[in-house]
Amino acid sequence: MSEENVKIVGQSRRGSIAETVTNTAVGFAINWGANLVILPLFGLPITGGQAFHMGLVFTAISIARGYVMRRVFNRITEWRASR
Repeated sequence: MSEENVKIVGQSRRGSIAETVTNTAVGFAINWGANLVILPLFGLPITGGQAFHMGLVFTAISIARGYVMRRVFNRITEWRASR
């Protein structure tokens, strides 16, 4: 196959969301534990429930950010391949 016939295929949308959710779930667990340890060191006591709910907010933001950024970079890759 010549280089002219090679098509670069980006990650599917489904693959993008699966990767982002998995990555963010791991981040959520790390965030939850870190909040329980670090915030009290700064004089900000926090319960497990508070850390959980705070983590949910940041997790939702992170999933949306990660998905959008992945799609943007895939679009750039597709654009470059089509030139």
